[in-house]
Amino acid sequence: MLHMACHSHHYWPDVTLEAVQQYWQDAALLADDKWGPIFQEKIPAWQSAVARALNLPDASQIAIAPNTHELVYRLLSAFPIDKPLQILTTDGEFYSFTRQLQRLEELPNIQVTRIPKHPFSTLAERFERELHTGNYQLAYASLVFFDSGVVFPELIRIAERKPTQAQFVIDGYHGFFARPIDLSSIADKAFFTAGSYKYLGAGEGMCFMSIPRHCTLRPLNTGWFAEIAELENCSGSVSYGDNWLRFAGATMDYSCLYKGLAIFELFRREGITVEKIHNYVLAAQQRFLRTMDSAGHPFLNREHLIHHDLEHGHGHFFTFDCHSAENAEKLQSELKARAVLCDRRQQLLRLGFAIYHDREETYQQVFGSYE
Repeated sequence: MLHMACHSHHYWPDVTLEAVQQYWQDAALLADDKWGPIFQEKIPAWQSAVARALNLPDASQIAIAPNTHELVYRLLSAFPIDKPLQILTTDGEFYSFTRQLQRLEELPNIQVTRIPKHPFSTLAERFERELHTGNYQLAYASLVFFDSGVVFPELIRIAERKPTQAQFVIDGYHGFFARPIDLSSIADKAFFTAGSYKYLGAGEGMCFMSIPRHCTLRPLNTGWFAEIAELENCSGSVSYGDNWLRFAGATMDYSCLYKGLAIFELFRREGITVEKIHNYVLAAQQRFLRTMDSAGHPFLNREHLIHHDLEHGHGHFFTFDCHSAENAEKLQSELKARAVLCDRRQQLLRLGFAIYHDREETYQQVFGSYE
């Protein structure tokens, strides 16, 4: 099977099996005492690894949760519920945030402005102009769009120049551990969310959000982990720490934490960096494009490939517009019959690339009789 749904469920390295077993053994041996090593050793190690990958200056500002939606909603809950809230975003955000905004828009005090992502060539200009024109309390956009793989042009630069009063959130899920990302210039200006499920290959259940230092927001949605350092001294009032615990929730499964740490260590030991991963995938994509260009496929071609800058501004998957959900479903079935596993979103068929694809893979298998 040629697995080309890497952008959806990335295959897990073998070291994750031993990591899950170690988590079970630690929980069985330590029971309630497991929280000590988890909070004092495991979580700081995870935060440090994420900070290194993103060039963040303060690992203690990286909040964790089972999914990014929980973290984003916790951030949304920090805005006063009795005051107007204006949100700027795009029409290309992932389902969870899109659905959440649609529900919030039913409230009279919340107004959402969506900037069309097409054409990509003018997206940065249009988004930034609106950001500085309107009185927005929150701006939210994806670094890599989930439905196309296109990178939002100049998004980090836009965050650098954001209005002071606006909280800025970057959904980095399809960028984290795929493309090299340097957040040093916006570490204290923007929130950045991502997780372990996609390109890190550690599975579901371990997501994060970097928090600007000196953040004073008080999330309405908060849990007991937010005061875990002060449980012995609870005063009855709701206080917040000056680190990631400000956005902490409650009890979660930490098997994915163990898996993520095992992968970080594996990559460190083997000298595998995000830059090397990205270059490997870029080379694979170029081989795919060469095969595609000679195949003459009715849908898998340049005309149907959604792109803006394939060399410098694209994620680790290609998306083809098949014009209808029926066409995409039919093509997905044809590919599966040729032992090619991919996924689709309505009329959009997605084909992903990963470091577990062979270095000599030409992807001729994708094109069948059209090759």
